[in-house]
Amino acid sequence: MATVTMEEFEALLQESFEVDTPEEGTVVKGKVIAIEAGQAIIDVGYKMEGRVDIKEFADPGESPEISVGDVVEVFLRAAENSKGEAVISREMARREEAWDRLEKAYADEERVDGAIFGRVKGGFTVDLGGAVAFLPGSQVDVRPVRDAGPLMGLKQPFQILKMDRRRGNIVVSRRAILEESRAEQRAEVIGKLAEGDSVDGVVKNITEYGAFVDLGGVDGLLHVTDMAWRRVNHPSEILAIGETVKVQVVKINKETHRISLGMKQLMDDPWDIVSVKYPLASQHKGRVTNITDYGAFVELEAGVEGLVHVSEMSWTKKNVHPGKIVSTSQEVDVMVLEIDGVKRRVSLGLKQLQQEPMGSVADENPVGSQVEGEVKTVTEFGCLLVWLETSMEWFTCLI
Repeated sequence: MATVTMEEFEALLQESFEVDTPEEGTVVKGKVIAIEAGQAIIDVGYKMEGRVDIKEFADPGESPEISVGDVVEVFLRAAENSKGEAVISREMARREEAWDRLEKAYADEERVDGAIFGRVKGGFTVDLGGAVAFLPGSQVDVRPVRDAGPLMGLKQPFQILKMDRRRGNIVVSRRAILEESRAEQRAEVIGKLAEGDSVDGVVKNITEYGAFVDLGGVDGLLHVTDMAWRRVNHPSEILAIGETVKVQVVKINKETHRISLGMKQLMDDPWDIVSVKYPLASQHKGRVTNITDYGAFVELEAGVEGLVHVSEMSWTKKNVHPGKIVSTSQEVDVMVLEIDGVKRRVSLGLKQLQQEPMGSVADENPVGSQVEGEVKTVTEFGCLLVWLETSMEWFTCLI
């Protein structure tokens, strides 16, 4: 049998010390040998035992699961305290393990799993499997979240925005994950759409300029001018949030993933037969829809409006605002004066359906007849005479 020299024995003894004796400030494995008084007694080797509160073995919001015989990892803070026990921590071990894992994920731009477990000023706290991160309120969802209750304790992916191990700071985002998933979903849905397609959608939001329609994972804008051939003052006149509507894909921007939608494109264009239905000099009833300084717009039918210029409103009322002749929503009789199919314009007249005063005056007062009137203005070249019978202004020469 070979003999061992003293030098060899000392080397072997030192090697066994190095192998068996855990190094302080590191994560070591230990075996649970007993559970008492809310603590787990753990043997970490080399006749070293320590105590850890059972609650350190529980994930946030869950009950601890630990039994005698389990092998666990703990952080060795000190080999011995005043009681001769090792000072160990399960929570610190989880944190060290988590930081190593998270730093790698951050460097590789990978997602990490976590659970929101608390609310703090400006956001929430998230357990990332041992390390606690801050989730800003603006990074919870793509839209403001009023009630975060359903998200509490739910295991879900997060994106690490920044981290500082020295300061123990980690900032994560749930919104980044949702936006990425949404972008993938948008790309998939858009890939199945083509300009000219007719699809069903649900009205999600209404603004002054239009409505956003959900096409099954991607929103399209239905502009107010594409809702109907007639004038629509506000989208809420014909749409309601949550309503299902049939729309046509008018335009798709592949780069920005923006979709323009239309409803009127699925209806017959009334302008296709305007020239036939409203020939020149024909008379029609219409409704005044808008009044401006230069005239009034009259709707002949849904989608067909014409302008009655102020000069075509009255034979006698000159330099008068159109609002003093007609009112909004009033029904009026008009005559078609001109149609421009290219510019989609109809010129209408009101006075053409009234008797021209000058015509009746000429018929009732032939040349050479005598009339009575009131002199209103005297000028160098004549006087302005008002015929009391007609209330028409007329120039006559002084003799």
